[in-house]
Amino acid sequence: MKTSSYTSTWVKMAIIIGIILLFAAPFLKIYPVFLMSMMCFALFAASFNLLLGYVGLLSFGHAAFFGGGAYIAGYATKTWGFSPEISVILGGLAGALLGVGMGYLAIQRKGIYFSMITLALSQMVFFIAVQAPFTGGEDGLQPIPRGKLFGIVSLESNNAIYFFVLAVFITGIFALWRVVNSPFGQVLKAIREHEPRAISLGYDVHRYKLIAFTMSAAMTGVAGGLKALVTQIASLTDITWQTSGEVILMTILGGIGTVFGPILGAGLVKSLEDHLASIGFPVPVLIGIIFVACVLLFRRGIIGELEHFLSRKKT
Repeated sequence: MKTSSYTSTWVKMAIIIGIILLFAAPFLKIYPVFLMSMMCFALFAASFNLLLGYVGLLSFGHAAFFGGGAYIAGYATKTWGFSPEISVILGGLAGALLGVGMGYLAIQRKGIYFSMITLALSQMVFFIAVQAPFTGGEDGLQPIPRGKLFGIVSLESNNAIYFFVLAVFITGIFALWRVVNSPFGQVLKAIREHEPRAISLGYDVHRYKLIAFTMSAAMTGVAGGLKALVTQIASLTDITWQTSGEVILMTILGGIGTVFGPILGAGLVKSLEDHLASIGFPVPVLIGIIFVACVLLFRRGIIGELEHFLSRKKT
């Protein structure tokens, strides 16, 4: 049996089991709001991984798209009375528009300079959110109604909105998977591995980077819009640099450059945060310990190390 076939079989089994568990979760008495929040952050991490794992660009400002999508989706639902599916789409469009502007400026530089530009621009968005009248300032935008799906199905109950979030989550992950495994995705990997060679082959590297940045920002905006509907609040916490740092940790923990690593990383981080917060353990201390452990013990992340182990076992 070939390594790729062996690994692919296990991946397909894990996907099927994961989807079955997610569909069954509401009937297993698992707190649905926690699961929905976890899926929102998993989609956030997977979107961020498109940029870091497949283009090699480390953004310190992705919270701007997450928070921006949350504010726009929440405002559209609360003030304009839009249905939840339209509000989430608007959140994605808000992320895309921010992504075009921030990405165009950031990709002019490489390495740490790129990262610092994204951080600076994100902080600008944060201060705008503090001052803008429609965001609610430090109080945030609340309470955000969940509305009716297609104007028919009420999503006010947790079980009803759970399956809406699950559908968007699965669709988003599938879309990211298709991008990564498309010819466009192969060019992104080529840019990550050796940018000068990609340029020599005639690819417009800046255009590919900008498109990838915008796609990542758009999907992050969708995740932020979902989160606003689930928790019924959009606050400054969604748009702070700490949120950007948290999604970096999720991606590193699960495995950079793997499709499902960020999903696992998001699940583990949010689960630990939820459990430790309930017993009064300082969560920032945990985040620091996990980050150090990732850097020192398993740099490929959990999924990355597992894939490496399986490849060595079968060769």
